[in-house]
Amino acid sequence: MKKIALIYFGLFYVLFSLNGQTRAELEEQRKKTLEEIAYVDNLLSVTTEEKSASLSALRILNNKVKLRENVIEGLNGEIDLLNRRIELNRIAVEMMEEDLRLMKKDYTTAVVNAYRARKLNPDIVYILSAQDFNQGYKRLKYLQQISRIRRNEAEIITDLLKLVDESKKRLEIDLDNISELKNRELQQRNLLTGEQNRRSRMVRNLTARERQLQQELEQKRKIAQRLEKELARLIEEEKKRRTFETLTPEQKLAGDDFKSNRGKLPWPVEKGVITSRYGTHQHPVLKYVTEKNDGIDITSRGKTVARSVFRGEVSTITAIQGGNMTVIIRHGNFLTVYNNLVNVKVKRGDIVETKQEIGEVFADPGDSFNCTLKFMIFEQKFLDPEEWIAKI
Repeated sequence: MKKIALIYFGLFYVLFSLNGQTRAELEEQRKKTLEEIAYVDNLLSVTTEEKSASLSALRILNNKVKLRENVIEGLNGEIDLLNRRIELNRIAVEMMEEDLRLMKKDYTTAVVNAYRARKLNPDIVYILSAQDFNQGYKRLKYLQQISRIRRNEAEIITDLLKLVDESKKRLEIDLDNISELKNRELQQRNLLTGEQNRRSRMVRNLTARERQLQQELEQKRKIAQRLEKELARLIEEEKKRRTFETLTPEQKLAGDDFKSNRGKLPWPVEKGVITSRYGTHQHPVLKYVTEKNDGIDITSRGKTVARSVFRGEVSTITAIQGGNMTVIIRHGNFLTVYNNLVNVKVKRGDIVETKQEIGEVFADPGDSFNCTLKFMIFEQKFLDPEEWIAKI
């Protein structure tokens, strides 16, 4: 019978500890997301009126809305976990209470029967009436065993009573936690509604400036074409040079190490928000217009230092008309590209280390002095940088 109690203790403590770890992970994720939202708020703080908002501000607000939705999703995940745990707990309590009822009934019956038997035939009489010493000894051992079984049954009943009480207390705590999480979810939904309304106003005001947006988009495309053309030229030069030169062992090792660190590379800036992702996407304002990005755009506030995401050799430093300076770093077969820099701190041929400063990101006076770095990764073709840099 004691094994039953141990199974109860083991099973339900494992279930609760596993759920606890999962919820702890969700809480940590929510904490980090709220920190990101606070940083985005700082980026948006200079845009007090939607009428003066820029396309960059809209992208930042879109990011904030997505983060807020992630917080709500995480809260719902926590609520679901607690609901499942409450259901398990209720089932456990029902099972234990039913077992307690049966065990108490059996225990009571056994005690009453033992009392009646002992009254009619006391233990000492039962032992002394044995035919010989060996039989008397066996009778003594039998009575001792019966006594131990009863003590064990009493201990099991006590343990189960304690476990039922603890489980009921957990139920009360979990119900309180669900109530608190639902209140937090409601607060987050109210904030989300306000942010969605602000986004709608911003989109309406930007739509009214469609011609200006078209001009900005055309200018942006020209800069992208110049950058793409320059990169194509540089890559072609690299190919010609490598026709005669093979990668050194150090370069090959750097490339292998770079590849093995996929998903773990540091960000090219210490802190920032991704405001334009890799690939082709619908324009946030203009209908039937798409944008193509061969990398990602990361927007920051204040003085922002660009840094190498991995050790390598500075392959090229070039100026792109309308796009400031561009630094390209080789990591074996891989190239990382850092565009929109000023005050470049490195020169061609320099060996740089991971997180080494390579320049500052241009602070755009036309965009509330926000700093936007375009970051790209190339290996035979452009790759999605988000698959290579670490998750915040």
